[in-house]
Amino acid sequence: MKPRTSFFYLMCFSSILFLGCTPKSIPNYTNNVISAAHPLASKAGQQMYTQGGNAFDAAVAAGFTLAVVEPSMSGIGGRLQAIYQTKTGEIKGVDASTEVPMNYTPSAEKHSFGYPTIGIPGVVAGLLKLHQDQGSLSLNQVLAPAIKAAEEGYVILPGEALRQQKAVEKVKSISGTAHHFLTAKGEAPKAGDSIVQKDLAEVLKAIAKKGKKGFYEGYVAQKMVDDIQANGGMLTLEDLKNYKALSSRVLHGKFNGHDIHSLYLPSYGAITIQILQILDHLKGIQSEEQWAKEVGEATKIAYTYRKKQDNQDSLALILSYEHAAKLAQKIREEAYTFTADFDQNTPVSWTVKQGHTTHLTTADQWGNAVSLTQTVGPNMGSKVATKGLGFLYAVTLGGYLGDYKPGDRANSHITPTLVTKDGALVLALGAAGGSRIVTAVTQVISRFLGQKHSLDNAVFLPRVYPFQDSLWVEDHATVKTVNAALNPAEYPVKYIEEVARFGRIHAIAKDPETASWIGAADPDWEGTTEYFSLEKKD
Repeated sequence: MKPRTSFFYLMCFSSILFLGCTPKSIPNYTNNVISAAHPLASKAGQQMYTQGGNAFDAAVAAGFTLAVVEPSMSGIGGRLQAIYQTKTGEIKGVDASTEVPMNYTPSAEKHSFGYPTIGIPGVVAGLLKLHQDQGSLSLNQVLAPAIKAAEEGYVILPGEALRQQKAVEKVKSISGTAHHFLTAKGEAPKAGDSIVQKDLAEVLKAIAKKGKKGFYEGYVAQKMVDDIQANGGMLTLEDLKNYKALSSRVLHGKFNGHDIHSLYLPSYGAITIQILQILDHLKGIQSEEQWAKEVGEATKIAYTYRKKQDNQDSLALILSYEHAAKLAQKIREEAYTFTADFDQNTPVSWTVKQGHTTHLTTADQWGNAVSLTQTVGPNMGSKVATKGLGFLYAVTLGGYLGDYKPGDRANSHITPTLVTKDGALVLALGAAGGSRIVTAVTQVISRFLGQKHSLDNAVFLPRVYPFQDSLWVEDHATVKTVNAALNPAEYPVKYIEEVARFGRIHAIAKDPETASWIGAADPDWEGTTEYFSLEKKD
């Protein structure tokens, strides 16, 4: 080889090495962070950071772990929506909602649980898409915490135990679920019990070994189909094999000089953006009472658009900043009136008392961030678990989420959201809580960016929710001392003392003073925030 040619190859090889190392050699932030709805999920994400993983690895590890340790709220038989920003500033979304089987025939008979409510699960495909597209660690690594929790056992927390106890009578009626979720005495577990799920561990191992095929094909798929078809369900092997997690359409809006990014259907990101844009035109809010009233009215107006999101002309109106100004002016000029926007075709999920779902948010030292929501909704989903598999299926059919036809994906109030300024991430968040998901997200954004509260305070402060003929105001012991002093004799208001009724937020924000991330876990839940600082790597 001629010297000149040798020098050329040497320079090319050096350039490849330099470019390959650049992303991890020049971090933009001093730490990594995850905020999730269960301590073991947050620890799973933190573990990925200690192994050199990024925010996507942390999110996927936490998502699979939540599917094990918080099964009343989410699981691998459920649905998922995620929005993320990469270290290069690109914003994308993942749609892994449950899908209606192709041989489904709509029926006038409504079902709230059981085999007739089961659609095609999406969580596994969604988590694997995130990992394949943006993760840096191996699939074995990101699934290891979930497999360990299932195989070796974990201690069930009080909240999870209570939710399972509330569903015990329905669980008893389904043999597979009773096998996996009741004790030998036929009782729901109690707080502090150690839960071991060997069958679920084997399912997770199959996913770790074979990826998507480990769940949507092979013995796992066959067991699902055999059980569901034998009990009146409609899932087929073809439904499972053909299921794909899709790229979501990202919607954009404005609030207080920032850009809002959320997801189109099956998420309710359009409604989230509309509320915030209405509030952006209601400048000069001075008191907590005024804030509560105007947030409630903006929410009530925006919620009347929920059934119109799939019409593109209506969607353009929902997202219009100029139209939001007209709605804000209407609020300023008219008396406050609260009326229900419900009829006989209203989905049950819009009015159900108990909120459900789980959310996690991650961000890393390179600037990647993920906001991910997954659910089996409602509590313990369909209440069906196939014997030998050990996970619950989400409710998709039967009218709980609305009426659908074959191939449709189930819509819900899920709304993972990112907020940026000049292209840089400022806030990433999402929520659990059924129909209160959108209101929780919009109000925390309003508290944080509009009222300039710290992230912890923005998540802590009381929230409101317009329902039926009054404005419901969060009023349990934790937030009572900082609440709006609305007089029920002068204004239609109802104070709600129940904990976690108004959604649960898990959020991450850019520290305004330093090149670091800060996180917040909702005080109404059992989740935590975990950090991994770069200094600890040595």
